[in-house]
Amino acid sequence: MNAFAGTSDYYRRFRPGIPIALAALLDQATPTDSPRRLLDIGTGPGLVAHALLRHFDDLIAVDADAEMLTEAEAMLRATIDTAHRLQLRHALAEDFLPPEGWQPHLVTCGRVFHWLDQPRFLDHLSEYMAPDGVVAVFSDRSLWTADSPWQQAVREVVQDFLGEQRRAGDGVFSAQGPPYEEVLRASAFSHVTSTVVPVRRQWKISQVLGYLYSTSFAAPHLFADRRDAFELAVTNALTPFAEGGALTEDNAFTVLTARRPSAPEGR
Repeated sequence: MNAFAGTSDYYRRFRPGIPIALAALLDQATPTDSPRRLLDIGTGPGLVAHALLRHFDDLIAVDADAEMLTEAEAMLRATIDTAHRLQLRHALAEDFLPPEGWQPHLVTCGRVFHWLDQPRFLDHLSEYMAPDGVVAVFSDRSLWTADSPWQQAVREVVQDFLGEQRRAGDGVFSAQGPPYEEVLRASAFSHVTSTVVPVRRQWKISQVLGYLYSTSFAAPHLFADRRDAFELAVTNALTPFAEGGALTEDNAFTVLTARRPSAPEGR
């Protein structure tokens, strides 16, 4: 099942990228080897890789969704220069194998770790990660889990149309497993540091709709011929909250950086 079928264009246009402070944190956590290598897992349309381009010489972006990789190709190729090397690979994270001898210094899992077979992925990663490499697992709150009044109002509209239970494309989102920090500590990358990076965003109602269509729980095809009705319902629900046409969101990225216990800290 592809939970994100039909969402790739919306994902590229309406999903927020990572803030500058988060990119700087990841840069500081990563060893300074040259060439410096980044492996971006679940790259989607390339938002994380794009934010980190200037910090790395050699990048591989991996995704299991071919449509997402098409968007990533368009975004990243347009901005990368000849000083950088970029490969895009269509693969499951748990099965991906880099070129022989290619060892990443930073592996990013942005908004994707919950989709992975986490122990299997981390065990496989330990086989080819650079000895002093860093795994970074991070995400902000999605609209489904956010708790401001306007976000709750939107979630209620989604539930009115698609049911109370959170969707995952044509299926249902499964319950979360153990906390990510616990999973990391049980892996080869057991030295874990947790950081919170706050972020404030301003949204237009049209952007909220675009964001919803980028998610697995409100993918466009799920609404079938009720899509116009859904958009009107969201607009009506949000209009009372929009001050000067803008909706304010206070969010935060929880960032876990993990390394082998014997690896030195980043710079």
